[in-house]
Amino acid sequence: MASQRLKMAAQASSLPASLAGKYKGSFAYVTITDRLPLILTKVIDTLHRHKNEFFEEFGEKGLEAEKHAIACLSKLRNELQTDKPLTTLKDNGPDATLWNQYLEYHKNLSDEPPSWFQSPWLYTECYMYRRIHEALALSPPISDFDFFKEEKERAFFDSQDAIIILSTYLQQMLKNIQNLNEKMLKEELLKLIQVSLWGNKCDLSISGGADNSQKANPLQSVEELKSFILVDHMEKVWSLLINMKRKNAQTTRLDITLDNAGFELIADLVLADFLISSELANEIHFHGKSMPWYVSDTTKRDMNWVIKQMQSANHKWMSRCGVSWEGYRKKGSWIYHDHLFWTLPHEFSSMAQVAPDLYTELQKSDLIIFKGDLNYRKLIGDRKWEFTVPFHQALNNFHPAPLCSFRTLKCDIQVGLKPGQGEQLTNTEPDWMIIGKYGIIQFDA
Repeated sequence: MASQRLKMAAQASSLPASLAGKYKGSFAYVTITDRLPLILTKVIDTLHRHKNEFFEEFGEKGLEAEKHAIACLSKLRNELQTDKPLTTLKDNGPDATLWNQYLEYHKNLSDEPPSWFQSPWLYTECYMYRRIHEALALSPPISDFDFFKEEKERAFFDSQDAIIILSTYLQQMLKNIQNLNEKMLKEELLKLIQVSLWGNKCDLSISGGADNSQKANPLQSVEELKSFILVDHMEKVWSLLINMKRKNAQTTRLDITLDNAGFELIADLVLADFLISSELANEIHFHGKSMPWYVSDTTKRDMNWVIKQMQSANHKWMSRCGVSWEGYRKKGSWIYHDHLFWTLPHEFSSMAQVAPDLYTELQKSDLIIFKGDLNYRKLIGDRKWEFTVPFHQALNNFHPAPLCSFRTLKCDIQVGLKPGQGEQLTNTEPDWMIIGKYGIIQFDA
């Protein structure tokens, strides 16, 4: 472990500084000052609203657990708002040792103890969600309660019209999929990639849990939003997949590291369905979170719930999608994984050392799609990169397989832009990096 810490420290010293809340006026500062306390307050309110349910299910023990969890969360909110030093985790989770080792590593980097505003923003934000999980883990018998479940389910129902449009489009197109030539296949793939990209706008951690569902027609939006894609490597994705198909590869495996539940997950599943049906992929591996995370991130429970909702929907094409998706799972064409690494604070460049089993698994992939902001932040280390730094360089030797990021910009990092592109955007629209208006489809072979 000591040699690993030295290696991580050496790597970190040669890279740009991490984004952190100590930079006043930065998005990290605003997040820690305003957004994170708001999310904690909502979690506390959610627990309080379920008090009667806890009592009905568990009696007095349920009430005691609710009080204990709220006390832990109130203490956490106070620590955050007063920039207290970060503390070790006290639960017995399988990841607790790794979290506590990471805290020790940060203690060794500086004379100051790691704290909410002074330490890297990526670390402290992930740490808050892990501490929320700890508050529940230390409060049996309500330890399995998903405090973000209601918001995720509401986001699904509020996006119902868009889901109907998308599932109808998919099912009608699949009727003729055998008749599509390569040009038509490419058009459909590129369209569904863009729907998946813009689905990433529906992020409840950015909105602090407020409604952020898909209201517009997602297919109509594709043409309207094309000019807002700052890095567009869709052609590279198409070339990789069609070349595999032309070679009649026995198995083409695609991995999708998921982001938000709700409409974004539907958009990802529609894309995955098309990839299987068009034989551009034979196997799709989904990677989600092992605990409730960043308000709307997808867990196994969310995936199961969404497919069940689609199956039982009172709409022909939604239901058809749900039945197909369950069929893919039973057949083994779709496989869901949750690994603890996705909820650790580590950058992906340390995956090979910290989670070699996951890195080895990803090396089996022909293409890994990373959805959303948090995955992008972990891909390039959430640092003060120059806009023109090549994506490959910022990945810092993370390359288990060809990979592509689908992301709408909701935090102030971006690499791989053309000279002057970032500066021009800053001049015309100072908040361009954080408002979710712009997107990237950024590929590294």
